[in-house]
Amino acid sequence: MFIRNETFYSYRKNYPVITTLTIIHLILFLWINLSYLTGGAIPFGRLILHLGLGNTGAIADGEFWRLITPIFLHEGMRHVLFNSISLILFGPALEKMLGTVKFLTVYLGAGVLANIGTFFLTSPMYSHLGASGAIFGLFGVYLYMVLYRKDLIDAMNAQIISIILILGVVMTFLNPQINILGHLFGLIAGAAVAPPILKNAKPFYMQAGPPVSKGEAAFNPNRWQKRRIFTGRGLARAVGWVFVVLVIIGILSNLF
Repeated sequence: MFIRNETFYSYRKNYPVITTLTIIHLILFLWINLSYLTGGAIPFGRLILHLGLGNTGAIADGEFWRLITPIFLHEGMRHVLFNSISLILFGPALEKMLGTVKFLTVYLGAGVLANIGTFFLTSPMYSHLGASGAIFGLFGVYLYMVLYRKDLIDAMNAQIISIILILGVVMTFLNPQINILGHLFGLIAGAAVAPPILKNAKPFYMQAGPPVSKGEAAFNPNRWQKRRIFTGRGLARAVGWVFVVLVIIGILSNLF
């Protein structure tokens, strides 16, 4: 579900929305940064950033497009790569399960609601940008699946998304440069819209092709009745891995 083994061609064909969003992220990031590096030789880069940046005071003055445009803009290389890779890894299952229109609705809707929450709870001087609120909206849908729609996700993938979500929330509060409100409101928005969005959804394995071997299903929805997600030993192992990853991220953050 979250392990990608497609070629670039098949990925682009199977997940056109995610491919398009990622390309937009990278193009705008390069456009803006090359414009600054070349002293404006590449036109409109500075204008794109100036008009697209999320700013509470500007939104209050009626520039409502700033509730949408920050979703596509990023500040630094790590920022754009982290968000783009997160989208590439965790978006495909939902794009297949929901379809193009619903997936895009969830993604942009969560991003906009995250920016609205940020607008109401920050000072007029506050500025922000990034797709994190929209991506946390996808995590919110997965969280709802883990809690209430176990027929749509198996135990192994539930463990993966739970650990990633815990790690993401922890890092949200550890990094002072992160828009905490955007992350939290994006997560809440995704979970809130999940019930109607997932109403007629089918498990990812039903969208991804035939079972691994003939006569053997790749996913058994009854596995939840046979195995708990977190045994005592499994929970301890998960917490240990989260701690290790946090330490590694902390070290890398100090190096770069």
